[in-house]
Amino acid sequence: MPENTPHPPQHRPWENGWAPDTSRAPGTRRLWLAGALALATVATGVTAIAVSSRTPQEKASPATTAAATDNGPGLLSFASPPASTAPHPKGESAMTSGTPSAPASPTPTTTATAHAQQSGPAKSPAPHRSSSKPSAEWRSVRSLNYPDRYWHITGDYVKLEPVASPSDRLAATFKLVKGLSDARCYSFATADGAYLRHRNFLLRAEHDDGSPLFGRDATFCPRTSSFSGATMLESVNYPGRFLRHQNFQLKLDPYQNTGLYRADSAFSLVDGLA
Repeated sequence: MPENTPHPPQHRPWENGWAPDTSRAPGTRRLWLAGALALATVATGVTAIAVSSRTPQEKASPATTAAATDNGPGLLSFASPPASTAPHPKGESAMTSGTPSAPASPTPTTTATAHAQQSGPAKSPAPHRSSSKPSAEWRSVRSLNYPDRYWHITGDYVKLEPVASPSDRLAATFKLVKGLSDARCYSFATADGAYLRHRNFLLRAEHDDGSPLFGRDATFCPRTSSFSGATMLESVNYPGRFLRHQNFQLKLDPYQNTGLYRADSAFSLVDGLA
């Protein structure tokens, strides 16, 4: 009998119920999978763009917001220092405007008490109003600590200078009259009809323009000096500022409780030199 050689088993799809789909082209499944992956990638990108476009307030978490607004006990905060305002005279002059503020009323002191206060550590009070009354007479104004120097018109300004020639004597002689803005105080007229007034706190000679400002600038009130026989002259529209010489220039300066200031602002009204 012929020998039968066994053949390898053949796939018989009809035996397990499965049959290849011959209606679909090979590789279609992979195309569907690739398409689904592409759609998923696009969706992920759109989501990322939407998240990144959110405002900082939306992205901030409640904890972050609380940390930004709460100083907390561990944080130091420093208050801004108040703006320092340097004292400036209030009143009217050729360069400033406003209403002058009156200083506290000074306490009267006798000359002996003032000398005692000068030598001791206690402060000397500001000088008080003198009881002397101005009269229409020619006077010269001599410095206390420079007794050989007088008020002298040099150019437009008043300076402290020695007097020798007749022209110097005339420039150092003034007519003492009642104050233009306060009859209880002094105004100083020159031989040619001008008046001594302060402008930018410097004493100078100018003709009266009839304005209330000029009258106030040209009025000075006598105050008792701590030096016997001397007088201090206070501005009527700048209370607390007195005429004093500095580098031999006559000017208005705020009162200072120093021996130099009191000496520089002490003057003697003597008979006219001219």
